[in-house]
Amino acid sequence: MNNLEKHYKPKNFSDSVAFGFTKFLRFLADVFFRKKYGHRAVVLETVAAVPGMVAGMLLHLKSLRKMEDDKGWIKILLDEAANERMHLMTFIEIAKPTFLERLIIIIAQFIFIIMYMIIFIISQRTAHRIVGYFEEEAVISYTEYLKELEGGQIEDQPAPEIAINYWNLPLHSTLKDVVKVIRDDEAGHRDVNHSFATILDGRKINEKNRDYKTSNQSKKKIINE
Repeated sequence: MNNLEKHYKPKNFSDSVAFGFTKFLRFLADVFFRKKYGHRAVVLETVAAVPGMVAGMLLHLKSLRKMEDDKGWIKILLDEAANERMHLMTFIEIAKPTFLERLIIIIAQFIFIIMYMIIFIISQRTAHRIVGYFEEEAVISYTEYLKELEGGQIEDQPAPEIAINYWNLPLHSTLKDVVKVIRDDEAGHRDVNHSFATILDGRKINEKNRDYKTSNQSKKKIINE
């Protein structure tokens, strides 16, 4: 069971940018969708399925270009993208998006693909941290969704067949069960992407320290000469 309340506190400028960007998008989602959780999920899962695929593709090309192993990151990211896509397929069955909402999905996906690709190329660490914070917000949103279902504010309904098959749920499962497993998925993606960002941050620190030591050694050599 994942810790649903886990939060990674920003520790540097890159983290702060990622956190601020995520909170801005959360604000827009709250204004546009309010408590239409099913419709919110359709649009947000469309966007959520992008980072894993974009990151996996770029790391694949990097691995080919540098002729070095990816340490298993590519498969993890592509699996994440596939999982997020199944979230979308599930909520399409639940929310039945209108033509306008489908149009918004296409536009949002197009914009986010370009945006995320640019961010990833500039700073892979920031890109993963953004996804980590995205997933934190997803966990919060699904927790709120679940409370509405359990409180009766939103009517529960039978789980779609696609969800039962994908997560191997019991045949009598309902929307509440689907929201729970999706929330667990998001918590897992949160932890993976925060871990990736932290690993990359550690590498950057090590590189700076190595450069600093090399620089000092060069200075000492010049002085001795």
